[in-house]
Amino acid sequence: MSQAPYFVPRAPYAEDPFKSKGRRFQEDESRTRTPFARDRDRIIHTSAFRRLKEKTQVFVAHEGDNFRTRLTHSLEVAQVARSLATALGLDSDLAETIALGHDLGHPPFGHAGEDELEIQMRDYGGFDHNVQTFRVVTELEHRYPDFLGLNLTWETLEGIIKHNGPVTNKLGKPSWKAIQRYDNDYGLGLDTWASAEAQVAALADDIAYNNHDVDDGVTAGLFTLDELMDVPLIGPILYAVKSERPDLDPRLTHLEAVRRMIGAMVDDVMGETLQRAAATGVSSADDVRALDHALVAFSPDMAEDLARLRAFLYERMYRHWRVNRTRSQARRILGEMFALFLKEPEVLPTVWFAKSQNRDEAGRARVVCDYIAGMTDRFAIEEHRKLFHLDVWN
Repeated sequence: MSQAPYFVPRAPYAEDPFKSKGRRFQEDESRTRTPFARDRDRIIHTSAFRRLKEKTQVFVAHEGDNFRTRLTHSLEVAQVARSLATALGLDSDLAETIALGHDLGHPPFGHAGEDELEIQMRDYGGFDHNVQTFRVVTELEHRYPDFLGLNLTWETLEGIIKHNGPVTNKLGKPSWKAIQRYDNDYGLGLDTWASAEAQVAALADDIAYNNHDVDDGVTAGLFTLDELMDVPLIGPILYAVKSERPDLDPRLTHLEAVRRMIGAMVDDVMGETLQRAAATGVSSADDVRALDHALVAFSPDMAEDLARLRAFLYERMYRHWRVNRTRSQARRILGEMFALFLKEPEVLPTVWFAKSQNRDEAGRARVVCDYIAGMTDRFAIEEHRKLFHLDVWN
């Protein structure tokens, strides 16, 4: 017997796309999409989104086709965000849109690339991947004749820059001056929490990366299923899978455990969020922003288990000698290119060289940073070879 279609009534504190605060530049509305769905489509069609397919999550893109990249990670985050938003009665288009756009500013080689650009830009205004993401969607993408950026709705921009919470404590950093300038002209309420949909996207990010890092770590041989048995959250789930299905091979065992862990984390967020909504009595999207804490959250027990899981992953995966070796190589590649481009901007591609002209040193450094931040892993490796190894021209 078939079941009725899954349906959850719209929550009173969900964002209403037809009551959006609008876009910075006036445009006619789409005939076929809500404003948030239109934002989603604009993000998907960007060059920055396409380049995520060969940007590192943990493993460099050329290390194997089975590992996550920034693109597959973003798609997994979007799937979890959309499902969770739907189950909570929120606007799933907005949650999905913020999830798809949250990593657009990440440079090549994951956190190693971000760390290196932070060092290189230390004397030139700094670097922050969240700020870079915001600059991508408001300035760096140029696809429309009447404005720079994507002209996204206020709600999407708010979610992109503060999905993890208020950001006023960051505004004193040089790297956040671009956000301060934008906020002065187009206030984003940087001292409040973002919408429930943006908070869903943030939690979906945590759910996705913790689970796929377990998956990728086992696949890469950085740790075994037996070593996970004593780790909170994943350990008890692995034990249950092995007890219920002793016939499964190790690959299917770990995949089934990861699948169940995603479900456990989603269920936990739903329970905690509904409990907080009832306790606070939020009845509008503005009520969510007015809270002094997150509405969408893990329970304290789940948060503690996740902290211990992350500690295991940090020790056994993120600082594994194989990953460290790749991080070291990546930082040298980006550092050497940055120094060369800043000293000799004439070796930049024509468009980027033109952007570097008639600027002071800090301005040229920002152009160089934007060029490098937009590279894929593979392109960065090839560009470095062309710049520093003459034999590639043979």
